[in-house]
Amino acid sequence: MSKIVRTTASFLTPAVMLYGLYLIIHGHESSGGGFQGGAVFASSAALLVAAFGSKYVSSFLTEHRLVIISCSGALMFIGLGFAGIGTTFFFNVFAGSPLFGHIPAFGPNPPDIWTGGTVPLMNIAVALNVVAGLSAIVLAMALASGESGEDE
Repeated sequence: MSKIVRTTASFLTPAVMLYGLYLIIHGHESSGGGFQGGAVFASSAALLVAAFGSKYVSSFLTEHRLVIISCSGALMFIGLGFAGIGTTFFFNVFAGSPLFGHIPAFGPNPPDIWTGGTVPLMNIAVALNVVAGLSAIVLAMALASGESGEDE
């Protein structure tokens, strides 16, 4: 790709990742969540593949790292599911804790990120799986195409 495309991709990739992170973290109080934010976050891998080529991206986003990211997301989700097993499976044990703030008053309230309890952590766990899965799909398709995308 041209120098303009590579420069633009270099500037846009952190912004896309930041927006994906915003969707993940704020998913319990607005539109978004683990899947949506993870898909936006993984689109940055597609942007990098389009700009720099699949060989460059696969050099730092290896299969081993993607498996570790995906497995850590799955283990985190399972651990959060069992965290409240003393009460019930998937009990929101962190709601009202010092780490996740107060329990909101009954009725309409302005959005408060610190009232989600376990839900933001579950969004992060889902996002880890989605990011790893979609990034692996993008890389597999790019590598299977046989073109590295780099200027010869």
